[in-house]
Amino acid sequence: MDFKNTEDWLFEITPKNRFFSLNFKEIWQYRDLLMLFVKRDIITVYKQTVLGPLWYLIQPLFTSITFTIIFNNVAGIKTGSVPPFLFNLAGIMVWNYFTACLNGTSDTFKSNAGIFGKVYFPRIITPLSIVISNLVKFGIQFFIFVIFYIFFYFQGVDLGLNPTILFFPILIAFMGILGLGLGMLVSSMVTKYRDLNNLVTFGIQLLMYVSAVMYPMELIKEKLPRLGWIVQYNPLAYVIETSRYMLLNIGNISVLGLVYTMTVTLVVFFIGLLVFNRTEKSFIDTV
Repeated sequence: MDFKNTEDWLFEITPKNRFFSLNFKEIWQYRDLLMLFVKRDIITVYKQTVLGPLWYLIQPLFTSITFTIIFNNVAGIKTGSVPPFLFNLAGIMVWNYFTACLNGTSDTFKSNAGIFGKVYFPRIITPLSIVISNLVKFGIQFFIFVIFYIFFYFQGVDLGLNPTILFFPILIAFMGILGLGLGMLVSSMVTKYRDLNNLVTFGIQLLMYVSAVMYPMELIKEKLPRLGWIVQYNPLAYVIETSRYMLLNIGNISVLGLVYTMTVTLVVFFIGLLVFNRTEKSFIDTV
């Protein structure tokens, strides 16, 4: 058999010798597998549950109610003309998308070791499918947000649409890319340090409190000026604050903050992808 003539070959699998590799052409060739993983992530998670996809709605609603009671009614955090429940729902909705992407992708190698050890396909497809499937969940939660937005609007609440809402999908895309980059980085480290997942779970809970999820950024600067820098250097806080500005026309938008956020997002993504590519060559020996 002549192996030298490669003109009729559909695919050629070769070692990744480059320092950095992101083959969009190869990902496109495996797009059917990507969609299959997306379908798996959406359907199988709640296939044998009592409430099924309703969990997508219950979690943000109950969290928003809890935040409204504790932070707005008890702690007295003001949200201006916007109802506290709607204020919290907007922040939680965006935050949930980030945490879903990070938690889902941070266990890529460990949870897919059986598949990775038997058949070849671009490994990046697995975490990428999680980010895409979480967009569906985010869409459901966004639909609920729209329903409550309309409800409060007809109740006479002063809610104005901001023209910058047209850029809201771009903001969510960067949120997903940041979660993907951090998730790939954590997933690569988990292959050697199994207890890192526990640290990530604990870290996400703490990170929420310094990401302006349940309060405006200006409030932390006013109440705790010495600790305000923690929030100012957190790119997630700018995403959530800008999301509220776009959706509820409350607060302000920081151009420098957004530039900083996008820069950090791209740097984290490229570092995560680099480590991910290096780990996939030898992870099967340590998982």
